Amino acid sequence: MCQGTFRGIARKARLAGLAVVATYVCIAGTASAEEAQPDVKDRPPTDAPKVSFDEAIRRAMERNPNAELAMEEIKRSQALYEQVRASWLPTLTANATYTHLDGDRIVNGAVFASANQLNGNIQLTVPLISAKNWANSARAKENIEYAKLSSVDQKRQVAIAAGRAYLTVIAQHRVLESSVRARDTARAHEEYAKSRFAGGIGTRLDAARASQERAASETRVQTQTLGLERAEEALGVLLGENGPVDVVDAVLPETPSLNAAIGEAEKNRMDIVTQRQRVEISRKSVRDNYTDYLPVLNAVAQPFFQTPATPTQPNTGWQVQLILQIPLYDGGLRYGLAHEREALRDQSKTKLDALLRQVRSDVRTSFVAVQRADSALDQAREAARLAEESLQLAQTAYKAGATTNIEVIDAERRALDATTDAAVAEDAARQARLDLLYASGRFPNP
Repeated sequence: MCQGTFRGIARKARLAGLAVVATYVCIAGTASAEEAQPDVKDRPPTDAPKVSFDEAIRRAMERNPNAELAMEEIKRSQALYEQVRASWLPTLTANATYTHLDGDRIVNGAVFASANQLNGNIQLTVPLISAKNWANSARAKENIEYAKLSSVDQKRQVAIAAGRAYLTVIAQHRVLESSVRARDTARAHEEYAKSRFAGGIGTRLDAARASQERAASETRVQTQTLGLERAEEALGVLLGENGPVDVVDAVLPETPSLNAAIGEAEKNRMDIVTQRQRVEISRKSVRDNYTDYLPVLNAVAQPFFQTPATPTQPNTGWQVQLILQIPLYDGGLRYGLAHEREALRDQSKTKLDALLRQVRSDVRTSFVAVQRADSALDQAREAARLAEESLQLAQTAYKAGATTNIEVIDAERRALDATTDAAVAEDAARQARLDLLYASGRFPNP
C-alpha cells in the first residue's frame, strides 16, 4: 500500500514537472525571440530626431558656438586690418574757427585784427611715403589669413567632439539593448521559477531569487535609458540644437597605414598648417624691421576762407605743403619692437617643432590603440558568445533539476556583463578609429 502510494505521488510529480517544463519552454521560446529583437516598449518615448554621422558633423561645424566665435574672430581681424590701413590712406577734414576779441586790433590807424573773426578750411592729407604703416598693414592682412586657418582648426576640434559624442550615443544604445535583453531573460526566468513553485516542484527561495534578479535588471534598464537620454542631449548641444538628437549607425572611413598617417598629419592637419602660417608671419615681421627707420613724407593741401580779411590772410586762398619726417631717436622704441618680433619668431618655431613631435606621437598612439581595440573587441565578442552559451547550459540544467537557480542567475549576470563589455569594446574600437583619422588629418574631410 505504501509502495503504491509512493508510485502515485511520483507519477503526479513527474506530470507536474512536465507541465512546468512545457510552460518554461514556451516562455523561453518567447524570450529567445525577444533576444533577437529586444523589446524596448518599456522605454520612454522619445521625439529626438535622427541624423546621420556626416550630417551631425556638418551641423556641428556650422552651428556650434565655438565655430561661430571663430568666424567672429575673422571679422575682428578684418576690422583691425581696416584700422591699420587707414594710417596710409588719404584723410580729408573740415575745420571752422570763430574768434571773438574784446575789441578791434588797430595798427597805424588800420584794423589789423577784427573783434569778430570767422575762419574755415578743408585739409587733405596724402601720405606719399609711409613704409612703416605699409608694413603694419601687410602684417594685419596676414593676420586675417591666420584667423581663417584658426577658424578651420577650431571647427576641426568641434567636429571631433561631435564625432565622439555621436559614437557615445551609439554605444549607449548597445548597452541599453544588452540591459533590455537581460531584463527580458530575467522576466522569463522569474515566470518559470514561479510556475515551478506553483506546481509543487520548485522552492520559494528560487522564486524570490528570480524576482530579485528581475527587479535589479529593471533598475539597470532605467539607468541605461537615462544614460542614453543624457548622451542624446549632449550631442544636441554640440550640434547647436535645442533638444536631444538621436543617431543612426555610423560607418567610418578606412584608416591609413602608420607611415601614411604620419605623412598626412604633417602635411594636412590644420593645427600644423596654422602654426606654419604663424611662423611665416613672424618671419616676415622680423624682415620688415627696417621700415621703422625710413622717413615719412606727407602732402597737405588746404583751401581756406577768412572773414574779415586781414593784411596777412585774404578772404579766400589755398596752400600746399610737403612734410618730411626723419626718425632720428625715439628712446629705443624701434630696437625694443625688433627684439619683441624676433622673440615671437623664435617662439613660433619652437611651438611648431613641439607640435610636430606631438602630432607624430598622437598618430603612433592612435594607430596602436586601433590594433589593441580591435583585438579586445574580438575577445569581448567571444566572451559574450561563451557567456550566452553558459546561460543556455545553466537553464537546461535547471530545467532538468540538476542545479538550483543560483547558477542560472549567475549565468544571467555574466552574460549581461559580457554583452555590456562587448558593447563597450565596440565603442572603444570606433573611438580609436576616429582618433586615428583625426590625428592623421583625414577627419573631418578637408
